[in-house]
Amino acid sequence: MFSRYKKPSPGQARPVDAAPEKSAKPSVSAAPVPASLRRPTAPAKADLGPQEKERKRKERLSEIKLDLHRALLDNLNLGALDTATEQELREEIGSITAEVLEERSIVLNREDRMTLTQELYDEVRGLGPLETLLKDDTVNDILVNGPHQIFIERDGILELSDVTFKDERHLLRIIDKIVSAVGRRVDESNPYVDARLADGSRFNAMVPPVAVDGSLVSIRKFKKDKLGIDDLVRFGAFSEEMAAYLQAAVACRLNIIVSGGTGSGKTTTLNALSSFIDNAERILTIEDTAELQLQQIHVGRMESRPPNVEGKGEVSPRDCLKNALRMRPDRIIVGETRGEEVIDMLQAMNTGHDGSMTTIHANNPRDGISRLENMVAMAGIEMPLKAVRSQIASAVHLIVQASRLQDGSRRMTSITEVTGMEGEVISMQEVFRFQRVGLTPENKILGHFTATGVRSHYSERFRLWGYDLPASLYEPVTPE
Repeated sequence: MFSRYKKPSPGQARPVDAAPEKSAKPSVSAAPVPASLRRPTAPAKADLGPQEKERKRKERLSEIKLDLHRALLDNLNLGALDTATEQELREEIGSITAEVLEERSIVLNREDRMTLTQELYDEVRGLGPLETLLKDDTVNDILVNGPHQIFIERDGILELSDVTFKDERHLLRIIDKIVSAVGRRVDESNPYVDARLADGSRFNAMVPPVAVDGSLVSIRKFKKDKLGIDDLVRFGAFSEEMAAYLQAAVACRLNIIVSGGTGSGKTTTLNALSSFIDNAERILTIEDTAELQLQQIHVGRMESRPPNVEGKGEVSPRDCLKNALRMRPDRIIVGETRGEEVIDMLQAMNTGHDGSMTTIHANNPRDGISRLENMVAMAGIEMPLKAVRSQIASAVHLIVQASRLQDGSRRMTSITEVTGMEGEVISMQEVFRFQRVGLTPENKILGHFTATGVRSHYSERFRLWGYDLPASLYEPVTPE
């Protein structure tokens, strides 16, 4: 039909019904076209660089993996997977993979075949592309911004990983796999969820339509090795003098609040401080998501619960705290105080549960006190401001400020004591601080820990409990 408009191939005669040629004119030699006006010739095809080759290799593997995953769903007995051992499942996946590759005449080298088998195993038994990041001990946080952007945090620095999901459906399937394992659900009617992975990592997800450009996932990993005070001193989180002071404060049952921003190391600091608690004491912990790793023998752990689909069955941190007071605790540790449970926490600290600890979100100790006041107001209890401050001043003894600095390092930037009331103002004194002095060319923060020269308000209490700290502990440090 369109043959008359088709360009003839070389050597082929022009069709008969083609338009006749115009009458010939005397030939005139064409003037040479200036170089600046010539049409640029197409550059010769350059060899693919190593990065481009690797990208194409991964794209090809991803396409093959998608086909193989469909084949696995068709061939695997999904009901028997729960009883299958890892070795049996790997062998089954390997045989199905080899069969499909042979049918489609796809040849892969040994390394690609092993990578493909491992990824398929992660899809079936694990959490797909996230599995390799969860197994990497150097990764602290996994942040997913849609299916094609997965950021990771190493040593406090965020970087874009080369791991991706196939598409949004793939990401949603993994999210559903995680939340269904803990008896929760996430969909358009309930577009956000907070859960805990099998290894204790904290998982949070938000899906469309609330998440505009694809599902948002954040996973906060926790180190399998519990970090003690000695480890944090070695890492430069605080000094040996501060560690000696904190040991005395915890052992003498001072009520401690760890204050800081998101990812500043509050939970890690709380874990480390709890190592100074005596094994003979009964400890109860209350958390939204169980994260604390206490080393003592006598520990009772509680976890709050959100409402179900019908809006029933909620167990709030305040409910847990009220019940904890009836369980004869020596100390109560609340993972994070963020709402109306603060009033019960302050009451517990004021009524014989000395040595209790919690964390709050605040930028500095003075802001932490203000946040406590605001949370009491949020609880809906009508109390004069002076009475609220009096409760806080008598309940809280110590505020430990943890901060994540601009170079990604986490440090204990201040230890501040609450000394009482002066009129209608809560009086505080800083005992230790991190003194910043500059920045290196590599953007690493220079500084040192130092005492402020103020003797502890609780020195007599320390002495009576057998912790007679030397006066030199409170002398300011002058760097060499």
